[in-house]
Amino acid sequence: MARKNDLDLESYRFRGLHPDIWVGTASDRYAGWIGQIYSENRYRDRITSRTNKVGGKSFREMVLPVESLTEYFDHFPVLEIDYTFYQLLLDRNGTPTQSFHVLKSYREHMVSGDSVTLKVPQVVFAQKIRHGSAYAANESYLNPDIFTQQFYLPATELLGVHLKGFIFEQEYQRKDERIPAPELAGALAEFFEALPTDQRYHVEFRTESYLTKAVFTVLENFGVGQVLSHWTWLPPLAAQFAQSGGRFFNSGRQAIVRLMTPRGTRYEDAYAQAFPFDRLVEGMLQPRMIEEATKIMKEGIRQNVQMNIMINNRAGGNAPRIAQLLAERFLSIQAEGTD
Repeated sequence: MARKNDLDLESYRFRGLHPDIWVGTASDRYAGWIGQIYSENRYRDRITSRTNKVGGKSFREMVLPVESLTEYFDHFPVLEIDYTFYQLLLDRNGTPTQSFHVLKSYREHMVSGDSVTLKVPQVVFAQKIRHGSAYAANESYLNPDIFTQQFYLPATELLGVHLKGFIFEQEYQRKDERIPAPELAGALAEFFEALPTDQRYHVEFRTESYLTKAVFTVLENFGVGQVLSHWTWLPPLAAQFAQSGGRFFNSGRQAIVRLMTPRGTRYEDAYAQAFPFDRLVEGMLQPRMIEEATKIMKEGIRQNVQMNIMINNRAGGNAPRIAQLLAERFLSIQAEGTD
């Protein structure tokens, strides 16, 4: 059974926006989306709570059951799953982890036409990882065997055709932590050379100084996409795209744009502003983000690239409303026929 690709922006249904525009969100199951994405009374007795500590403050998040994924995919064709960032799917002994079991439950609620992108665990692609209150060098950084055996193989087997992409996110590097871009490029080349051949790899760099010709050459040579991310310390989307020459490197003709946080706003501040994620927060959303994202979407269509736009609540308060604004502007510029 497949879902309908019907477009109804008033009802937050985006599946029929355009064959090459796939709008989705970064994570799901937010109770704040009840009345938008999720039915009013369907989960009344099954909403759970969890405490999330952010920036020294505690927030009580209300979470819907995994079953709500069925309704999510009635509205969006793709979902970015981010909990895999924190844990591999198999431990070093080959035993399934909690992330594996959660992902398996997600798969049980997916039908033909439903797709996900997975964030690759930080243990694979982060140069440093938090241990307690401090960060330490990651001994497993760019280890191809860990990625392949403990994440890639179980993920592809479990999700099959529903797996649309892998996002390798590298954390922001302060000036005293950065390595020369050519050195990073060499390390990345060795890493991707050792991975299984796949057209679904995408890399997000959160350090502007790494957006260089040397790094882009490696991405292009291996068909790895550059994730364009509207994020705290990165330049505007249009500037990131311009730095790569307006090219899309992914060999599968896919691209990922992530709308994460307002530029200049730290994660903890964006989270606190957006919580509980049930509405747009006045003054939080940056209009330039919408304008530049839609123009990049149009350019992707022109280059015959399928665009995957992943929207986070922290970009303005409520991901479904941001998706609505994005879709409205996209349709507007399509009708105008302008750049």
